[in-house]
Amino acid sequence: MVDVRNGLGGKTLVLARPCVVTDYSVSRQISHEYDAPVAVEGLRSVLAVPVVVRHSVRGVLYGALRTALPLGGRMLDEAVEAAREVERALVVREEARTLAAEGAAGAGREAAGAGREQVREAHAALRALAPKIADPELRAELLDACALLTADTTPSDRVRLTPREVDVLACVAAGATNAVTAERLGVTPETVKGYLRSAMRKLRARTRGEAVVAARRAGWLP
Repeated sequence: MVDVRNGLGGKTLVLARPCVVTDYSVSRQISHEYDAPVAVEGLRSVLAVPVVVRHSVRGVLYGALRTALPLGGRMLDEAVEAAREVERALVVREEARTLAAEGAAGAGREAAGAGREQVREAHAALRALAPKIADPELRAELLDACALLTADTTPSDRVRLTPREVDVLACVAAGATNAVTAERLGVTPETVKGYLRSAMRKLRARTRGEAVVAARRAGWLP
């Protein structure tokens, strides 16, 4: 780790520009917290170039000689270009990670949306099937299973819908027309319209879509 203001690297972090010392051990331009490891390597001339990504210094690229020679000109240019290559690589990596995260989030939203639609279709199918079952116990079990699909909501006491009104709204929520709803429920289209009008009145909805949204908010539909 490079500590801010400590040593040549720390100075580079603060200034966000390349810094060079010709003889590290005796330089008065820097602090000397890292003299021991530098001495072990026998380093004399040292340069430090900041790696800057999106206006933030992310790291320091070092270069050094074991002789006390000026580091400038072509050598400094090469070091700066090497740092730029690191910066470009980091930018590409971060953009790739961002795109991957956005893709995963989008896939998750699509999967969640598809899952909700399947739940609504299953709910509508169960509601449509229940009235056709003559055995009252079996019909009750089926409706209990249907209720599991709305287990995360509790029907509002302020809006009381009849079972048939819920049946119709469940079919509408699954995208069924009045004719298809009537066929599923074994009633006439006019009867479907009557139940739908009654439900819309109770839910204070002006359209079929508003009625479905209001019924979901009230906890009657998944």
